[in-house]
Amino acid sequence: MPRKSSSRSRNGSPSRRGRIWRLLGAGGWVLTGLVLAGVAVGAVYVHQLDREIRERFEGQRWALPARVYARPLELYAGRPLTAAALETELRALNYRETPDAAGPGEFHIDGSRARLTTRPFVFGDDPEPAHSVRLRLANGRVQSVSDLSSGRNVDLMRVEPLLIGSIYPTHGEDRILVDIDEVPRELIVALLAIEDRRFMSHRGLDPVGIGRAMVANLRAGRTVQGGSTLTQQLVKNFYLTHDQTLTRKLNEAVMALLLEHRYDKREILEAYLNEVFLGQAGERAIHGFGQAAHFYYQRPLNELRLDQLALLVGLARGASYYDPRRFPERARQRRDRVLQAMADTGLAERERVDRALATELDVSPVMPGGRSRFPAFLDLVRRELRADYADEDLRSEGLRIFTTMDPVVQLRLEERLVRGVDQVVRQRGQDGRLEGLQAAAVVTDPQSGEVLGVVGDRDPRYPGFNRAVEAQRQVGSVLKPFVYLAALTNPHRYTLATLLDDSPLTLQLPHGEPWTPRNFDREHRGPVTAWESLVQSYNVATVRLAEDIGVSQLIGLLQTLGLQRNPAPLPSLALGAIELSPLEVAGLYQALANGGYATGTRVIRDVLDQNDEVLSHYGLALQGAVADGSVRVLTHALHDVTREGTGRRIDTRLNGQVVAGKTGTTSNFRDSWFAGFDDRHVAVVWLGMDDNRATGLTGGVSAAPVWAEIMAGIGVQSLRLEGHPGIDYRGVDLASGLRVDNDDHACEAVKTLPFWQNSGPERRAECDLSHDPSQQGWFERLFR
Repeated sequence: MPRKSSSRSRNGSPSRRGRIWRLLGAGGWVLTGLVLAGVAVGAVYVHQLDREIRERFEGQRWALPARVYARPLELYAGRPLTAAALETELRALNYRETPDAAGPGEFHIDGSRARLTTRPFVFGDDPEPAHSVRLRLANGRVQSVSDLSSGRNVDLMRVEPLLIGSIYPTHGEDRILVDIDEVPRELIVALLAIEDRRFMSHRGLDPVGIGRAMVANLRAGRTVQGGSTLTQQLVKNFYLTHDQTLTRKLNEAVMALLLEHRYDKREILEAYLNEVFLGQAGERAIHGFGQAAHFYYQRPLNELRLDQLALLVGLARGASYYDPRRFPERARQRRDRVLQAMADTGLAERERVDRALATELDVSPVMPGGRSRFPAFLDLVRRELRADYADEDLRSEGLRIFTTMDPVVQLRLEERLVRGVDQVVRQRGQDGRLEGLQAAAVVTDPQSGEVLGVVGDRDPRYPGFNRAVEAQRQVGSVLKPFVYLAALTNPHRYTLATLLDDSPLTLQLPHGEPWTPRNFDREHRGPVTAWESLVQSYNVATVRLAEDIGVSQLIGLLQTLGLQRNPAPLPSLALGAIELSPLEVAGLYQALANGGYATGTRVIRDVLDQNDEVLSHYGLALQGAVADGSVRVLTHALHDVTREGTGRRIDTRLNGQVVAGKTGTTSNFRDSWFAGFDDRHVAVVWLGMDDNRATGLTGGVSAAPVWAEIMAGIGVQSLRLEGHPGIDYRGVDLASGLRVDNDDHACEAVKTLPFWQNSGPERRAECDLSHDPSQQGWFERLFR
């Protein structure tokens, strides 16, 4: 019989394709379409994940905060510096005092000699290497700087600047990026030993590690070990949420494989070192080992010991759970487990591990806050930056901002302001009326215009209202020196010996109302010299002088010296009826301290991007000038303010050192001021109430002693008043303003005053002539 046809294949097996079609019929087409669609969707899904990985990993990975630094300490022979100031600055930088000062961030001071080893730092102009040097100090100056190893003199070196604050991203993450080549080998060894021993061999997922973790967890009856690789942990932290869902786990696995396919192990490990979460400080999240080193030990990562590195590695498993400040015993157990893993795997010598295990936790007991230690100064920096930079750039571009702050001046300003104000409250506020007394102060370098220190609150750490910048208060008599300066610029019409009228005065204001200025003691003295009027702060005589020279001329002088306002030309301006901040007052007084040259104030030197390229440089800007001879004459009188005038308490506190300045007290004792200067610094102090209540304090009994306390703290450099080629000195009878030549005279009060451009009085005083008739000449007799 003929054989029937068969649906078998040539080798005798049935056709699978035919069977499928018979079983499914038309539905087979549908299933095939679904399978193909699933493959396509999967391909699109993987492609999308791959694209997301590349965009984030190859672009800007992190929003980096702007770092704000103080000025660096420059060391060279001849620089003004005491051993105490050097120690203050080094301790602010968290340097450790050791016998040999051989390691980075170490110092040793022995009397007038010091040794220190600095840390390397990249400035905008040039990288500064680490230095190991010997300093010799004497008479308040650096006498020599020499290299410890070679003994050669070092002409100039810079100590790394103090980080004074940061401007954080809106999401609150804080990190200091580290390059994997700069990370201590022990940290990487510890990380791989405890977190991912097969990191160098797996391709993103580690089946062996997953199996080992499953066994360990089953034996313990709870989760005691994780199976995630470092790559998976990076993906979870960098790209994904922490939701415990199947979708998230699937994404994590696929993205880990993609990440390993696209990038090498060094890149992945470096990203992990900078991304891992290692602590929390309020709203500020600590990410990466670079920032964690400062957060827990206040030192750079490369200066940490093995036990310290092991603790940071241990925190990667759970920074909150193992927080060494809250749970020290738990943290130590975790640290010891990391160290033991290093020994067990042969990645660290047993002897080193044993020494590290015996070491106590030495985490810094004080958690470094996210807020700056110097909130008023940082606030001033941000205000100046807003003119050139968007807020988002400051929060995300990793800018480095180098400022003018002198850490020693800032710290001593804070300390002495608090001490001085507390003393004022103890002495003069027994009845409770000074409760709530506030204060602000500014210190600048008048030659450069650089702001060296700022305090905006009686509590210098309080980050609220910055009174040094924001408080607009009437300045009172601190403005009077500029009235006299406006007059003294015309020396052949006005001198310190010029007689002014201090008798009662009433003026008609532009709107028709009368105004009667009064002296502080409500007394009138008739004719007084300009010197006496300024030194004793007489109001009526000052107003008359301003009217004589013209209030508009006073305004022009103030604007020449840096005033950025246009006040109304009212006679009350002569008595300080204008609202200024302490910073603005400091700007005006800089011109007096600087021989008549107005430099303006500035708080920023340079702004660098994260690649150390200079974006902005803020240099000295000359705003205007007046004749230096008139300023020098005025400075003599302002020095007398501190010796025998309204600020005479200063002379006692500073032991006769030569400084100059002026007190200020506003109506109803609402504001107390002192503004003054020595040869290196301008300082301004304000005291008052935020609600404008009366304090009962004058500038002479409150702000002036606080100012003296501050200057004593930062170190006074006496003014050199003599030696101006255009100035000579003559004795003057204060009753008549005329010349006194003889030491043996009959005048009641004689004062030696400076005169510019031969402008001294030509006539001799009656009390001098009458006491020495033989000296009378025909010229003197002619004018008697």
